[in-house]
Amino acid sequence: MTRVKICGITNKEDALLAVELGAHALGFVFADSPRRIEPDQALEVIDEVSPFVAKVGVFVNTPVGDVQRIADYCNLDAVQLHGDETPEYCGQLQVKTIKAFRMRNYTEIEEWLFREDEFEAETLLEPCKNVKAFLVDAYAKGLRGGTGIHLNWELVRNLESRKPIILAGGLDPKNVALAIKVVKPYAVDVSSGVELRPGKKDKYKLREFMKAVCECDH
Repeated sequence: MTRVKICGITNKEDALLAVELGAHALGFVFADSPRRIEPDQALEVIDEVSPFVAKVGVFVNTPVGDVQRIADYCNLDAVQLHGDETPEYCGQLQVKTIKAFRMRNYTEIEEWLFREDEFEAETLLEPCKNVKAFLVDAYAKGLRGGTGIHLNWELVRNLESRKPIILAGGLDPKNVALAIKVVKPYAVDVSSGVELRPGKKDKYKLREFMKAVCECDH
């Protein structure tokens, strides 16, 4: 069963509709973005959402203390890191973590895994045991996510990963089923592909996206 995360949630209406349609996780962007939401606003939405749906905070190169503070305040189930965060950085967090990579080739993720192994050797600890999954997104110069740019799925389909893969990058109701068939990810992550405008979801696109994932799984 392919999990679905609807990212860039900025309001209660979109959050509740996504949950009603079967989303497994909601993403709240706390980094610079047209979809940015303040912690107080996010908490108001999160308080209305079922406890069985994961709430994920998205950050980019934010100080560790600020990430942890927002995660605790908003009762986040996980954080998603889209910057240059290192294994050492992730190891300081006391919350489940998703590390995102903008894929041009395998170099970035390979370098991260190499540093993760070094971190394990130096600390005699499991490598970043709180890092539970990798998210792979399309590369766009100067941008960290929510671009709508399509990821080259061939870069991911043969990726040997020690953690579950979450597929992002230009997904929409028309291509998500094919993306799942090609990559077979643990989960898919969509933001701009189901939007009316940045920060506001399109009800029709959201329904069609969830329908496409469900039909593909069956």
